[in-house]
Amino acid sequence: MRSRIFPALLASVVIGFLGWLWAPPAWAMIQVELFDLGYKDCPAELSEGMVSSGSIQDANCFIVTGKAKNTSGKTVVDADIFGRIYDANDNRVMQNRTRLGSIDVVPPGVSDFELRISVPAALKTPLKLEQFKASGFTGRIGR
Repeated sequence: MRSRIFPALLASVVIGFLGWLWAPPAWAMIQVELFDLGYKDCPAELSEGMVSSGSIQDANCFIVTGKAKNTSGKTVVDADIFGRIYDANDNRVMQNRTRLGSIDVVPPGVSDFELRISVPAALKTPLKLEQFKASGFTGRIGR
């Protein structure tokens, strides 16, 4: 009985030790601050084919602009952008949705970002951009 326990115990210790020596990289989510937010009309080439005309689903195309501050010291990829957008009458522009898009790459420090959004044409401007933030990882996940 003892002769079977010892090899199993030894194998467990060796596997545990090797796992401690070589561990896969930890993918911690990194928060990115978004500030200096604004928006502008989409250029014609971006809104062409994306915004319908003459139907119930008419929409206006806008580019949300701002600065992204990454204090991690590491490049962040695929940073999801979250926020709330309201029209001039405080109506939610994106119902039941706070993820608005993503930023492909956020280098360390402060950088510019842009995000294209479509807003129902019936909603009044100016838009109000609130509670914007982003978060991502230092490596691509699941690709």
